[in-house]
Formats: sequence, C-alpha cells, structure tokens
Amino acid sequence: MPLATERVAELEARLAQVEALPDAGAREVAVDAIQGLLDVYGAGLARILELAPELAPRLGEDELVSHLLLLHGLHPVDARTRVEGALESVRPYLASHGGNVELLSVANGVAYLRLEGTCHGCPSSTATLKHAIEQAIFKVAPDVERIEADGVAVGPHVISIDSLVCPLP
Repeated sequence: MPLATERVAELEARLAQVEALPDAGAREVAVDAIQGLLDVYGAGLARILELAPELAPRLGEDELVSHLLLLHGLHPVDARTRVEGALESVRPYLASHGGNVELLSVANGVAYLRLEGTCHGCPSSTATLKHAIEQAIFKVAPDVERIEADGVAVGPHVISIDSLVCPLP
C-alpha cells in the first residue's frame, strides 16, 4: 500500500500546483479536466457496483478501494458502522487496561466517543488511547475529520482527542 500512499501525496502536490497556476484560464481548464475525469471514474465505479452488487462489501474492505469509493460517495458501509468496527478492533487492548470506549454518534465528520472503566478520567491512558483509537478510526473512516471524547482526565465535558498527551503506565 505504500505505493498508493505515495501516489496520493504526489497527486495532492500536483493539484496544489494546478491551483497555484497564475493564468486563471489555464487553471480553469485544468480543474475542469480533472473534475471530468473524476466524474467519469465515479460513474464507472457506480456502474461496477450496479453490475456486481455482491462485490460491494469486499471492495469496502480494501483500504485503497475504500478511499476511492468514499471519494465518489459510493462506500457500501456507513461511517457509523465503520467507526464501530474500528472500535471493536481496539476494545481488547482497552479491556486489558480495564477500560472501554463507547461510540455515541458520528455526525458532520466528527466521531463522538465516551471513555469508560479505568479509561474514564485516567490521566495516564489518554495518549495511548488517542493513538490506538484515532489510528483505527482514521484507517477505516477517513471521512471522519476529528474525534471528540467524553471521560478524559482533563475534564468531564467533551474535548478533542488531539489535546491528549499522557502515555499508559
């Protein structure tokens, strides 16, 4: 998969170059061409899913294809289900430290969580939770832009996980 990650980074750099073109006409032609390609490829992906609907679940499991399906609004699994699956994958680790995490909701690109058990309010667990939970969620749900968690040591209200820094003992 590193090749895909490298290609995405290259494409983002090229898009930045296109957006920085000083000639507005050339910039508009380039952006229209790129959008046209995206539209054609999106329609092609949608058609593939129509012709072979049994493929949809398997396609959603592949990280590269999953991202492509998300780009075109075609992912077969909703964000809440993908986030819940990610949390299932980290629950054994959290349980080994006497904790758990509950998904409260996913809305407008934000996953709202509640830390439970010894994780709730524990000042020494937050960085590892941040690392484990964020990594798992962002891998399967890149459409989630941020994560907010209730039950962290810095206060009883919902805060951004980005601000947590303590390692587990």
